[in-house]
Amino acid sequence: MRRRRSLALIAALALAAPLVAALQAPASADELSLANFALRPNAYGSELRDRADALPLVKGTVTTIMNDLNRKDTTRPVAVGSACQPAALASGSSVAIQRSICWNSGDNNTTEWYPQGITTVADMQGDRVWGDGYQPVLVSWYDHAGGPKNPVKGVRISFINPYTGAYRHVLLVYPRANGDYDTIRVSEDPASTDYSKPLHAGGILWYGNHLFVADTERGYRMFDMRRIYDLGASENGTTSNPDWVGKVGDTYYGYGYRYIMPQVGSWTRTAPTGTTCTANDGSPNFSYVSLDRSGADHVISGEYCDGDQTAKGRVAAWPITNAFTTSGELILDPEYSWNADVAHKLPVSNVQGALRFNGRWYLSRSHGETGAGTLYTTEPATSSTTTLQTATDQDLAIGPEDLSHWQGGSDPNSPTLGTIWTLGEHPGKRMVYSVYP
Repeated sequence: MRRRRSLALIAALALAAPLVAALQAPASADELSLANFALRPNAYGSELRDRADALPLVKGTVTTIMNDLNRKDTTRPVAVGSACQPAALASGSSVAIQRSICWNSGDNNTTEWYPQGITTVADMQGDRVWGDGYQPVLVSWYDHAGGPKNPVKGVRISFINPYTGAYRHVLLVYPRANGDYDTIRVSEDPASTDYSKPLHAGGILWYGNHLFVADTERGYRMFDMRRIYDLGASENGTTSNPDWVGKVGDTYYGYGYRYIMPQVGSWTRTAPTGTTCTANDGSPNFSYVSLDRSGADHVISGEYCDGDQTAKGRVAAWPITNAFTTSGELILDPEYSWNADVAHKLPVSNVQGALRFNGRWYLSRSHGETGAGTLYTTEPATSSTTTLQTATDQDLAIGPEDLSHWQGGSDPNSPTLGTIWTLGEHPGKRMVYSVYP
């Protein structure tokens, strides 16, 4: 196991990094200032964790969930070398599919929920195995129908067995100080108190015990796989009534879902925002998330900008060990700064997912509800802040979103890229799949 730096050393480096970044001005107008790519823990982080621990419910585990998968497509749940959902492929496209997983008809066609983020056990730890041989794939969904007139059901996470196609949804919740919880909501403006919109959850990353969930306007919401609760096994919990959430009377509800996972912390950007997707933007948005295991592990994040905006978006990389103490717990000191060591402008707009491996970046781009998506491979970056340049491209299925990397070979440190996992978001054309780049 790689030896981690002491917390004192991490803190000293983190405090020094913004000053160094500020003194090292970009070499040209095309380059970015790393000083804009800093995050801090929110002050209520330890309080959220304590609230989660105080919930009077029976705990579940990832193994519990994987042994209790309750949904599956009855027609063709999994396909190897082809698309289990032919409608997910655009006419005339050619997608180099390694494995595909299909949702059941209800989840494939629903307009209430839209799938967005993806991560796998290959992100979680280097040996790519959980417990008794499970290799889960996780997908995030946001409530597309929630709003002022409808309950905001927030975000759910699908735990999937990629070999059988079976899966189960887990509801993300926000723990309250009074022993209750609510769905994960968010305002588009961090300064606003209007929380009628659900978190978009455009990217997720499972690393060790923790789940990073992208919070577009802020940074990351943090969840803990050791803090999952089983409403079905709790005497004061129930899986009945899909319209109720939280504590009603003496009973805890979860919109009919059996498992809930409460938020335990967050990371928030610190630089002034500026005008999003323009040349004078400052602090980044967090539209998607992935992990780079080539060298020191890094969290990768980037922003979506459509073709009508003046900028195409940016990506950045943060050393992931700097987000945790030496014992693997979240750093909770609100004075601490977690700083990116790489940031790039994107070469194309409409990027929905990004990952990095051995210096090259891999970018997914969407082309509406009927066009084939595109996977771009870039040239190796020539500096830590240069604009990326595309080298090659290939087809993806319709509406590709977040990306996750599954390295090749039996060695988790293998230089072989392996496969890239992604998913489609559009109703009737949804599929979770891996491709050969």
